[in-house]
Amino acid sequence: MIGQQHLLGEGMPLRIAFESGQPHSCILWGPPGTGKTTIARLMADAFDAQFITISAVLGGVKDIREAVEQAQIAQGHGRRTIVFVDEVHRFNKSQQDAFLPHVESGLFTFIGATTENPSFEVNSALLSRAAVYVLQPLGEEDLKQIVQRAQAIDAVPPIAEKALDRLIAYADGDARRLLNTLETLAVAATKEKRGEVTDEWLLKVLGERMRRYDKGGEQFYDTISALHKSVRGSDPDATLYWFVRMLDGGVDPRYVARRMIRMAVEDIGLADPRALRLALDAADVYERLGTPEGELALAECLVYLAMAPKSNAVYVAYNEARALVRKDGTRPVPLHLRNAPTKLMKDLNYGRDYRYAHDEEGGFAAGETYFPEGMKPPRFYRPVERGLEIRIAEKLRELRARNDAQGTNP
Repeated sequence: MIGQQHLLGEGMPLRIAFESGQPHSCILWGPPGTGKTTIARLMADAFDAQFITISAVLGGVKDIREAVEQAQIAQGHGRRTIVFVDEVHRFNKSQQDAFLPHVESGLFTFIGATTENPSFEVNSALLSRAAVYVLQPLGEEDLKQIVQRAQAIDAVPPIAEKALDRLIAYADGDARRLLNTLETLAVAATKEKRGEVTDEWLLKVLGERMRRYDKGGEQFYDTISALHKSVRGSDPDATLYWFVRMLDGGVDPRYVARRMIRMAVEDIGLADPRALRLALDAADVYERLGTPEGELALAECLVYLAMAPKSNAVYVAYNEARALVRKDGTRPVPLHLRNAPTKLMKDLNYGRDYRYAHDEEGGFAAGETYFPEGMKPPRFYRPVERGLEIRIAEKLRELRARNDAQGTNP
């Protein structure tokens, strides 16, 4: 088994399981082409167990019942059974419910394979009865070892060093992709009677180099998370790297544009209000120009966002206000803040004693209160000492000082 030495190396969890002779239920979580199915088959061989495969996509409760019957027959002959569920994250609730009792009883050992985080897709009862092993993409040396083994049995012709580097990068940690590509090269080389795979010829056979990228899976959300955190961390180089990674993987640039608007609001806020306008403008430019020209506008905006002063003061204040309103009672609006469009409302003192701020000194009604009666005025908004919020903080301190002088402290 090439790769996954953190699981299969001396003293590592799966190595211990193999050597113990006691199989246990587990979920193998990792990207495509990292050896999930291979490990499951090796476990069946090592424990001399019947190996039954169920596809979570194509299979149903009927397939589980058939697997149970086969396992019961094998058990009657003193033989173990391993039931391998491919793409276990696609298991629906009825499938999981039908599966669980037999895992609990020990009728068979369950091994699931998934490219998605099982904690999101597999119910807690099944998850609690299976160890989760995380498989990693194969490293360069692992992939080169696969190529060397293929060459050792003359399955592929010699490969030039530059072509080998490109081939390894193209595989992107996926052994299955590498093996499929080697097979394609072998067939093409035989057909064209080539004695060596050169870099130029490799490019011709492979066409445009594409990276693996799951637009709807965990890798997608991990990458956008890395982009957002790079902007928040004021690192323009990392920001551009993750942006290009997403483009290279086929993301819709309009999705990135929407996230940029969110970054401008959440992480930059009033420290630099121009950031929001720039994000909106960049999104509009992309809509007008499309790919690839419009992507430059997004890149330019991302660099600006990364370098802009950061403040989440409004974001924090908004969430605190929401939390307070959710748990607080519905307090009546004070009479002096109510609108009074009719005579009856005026007779009921709606709007009475309201102070019109524009008529006050400096356009500010010092000492006026705007919260419900009897409510201690909370201070949600706390400007940071960065960017424009430095000036905002100065202004807020001045206004609060004037309120304090009038005996109020909003």
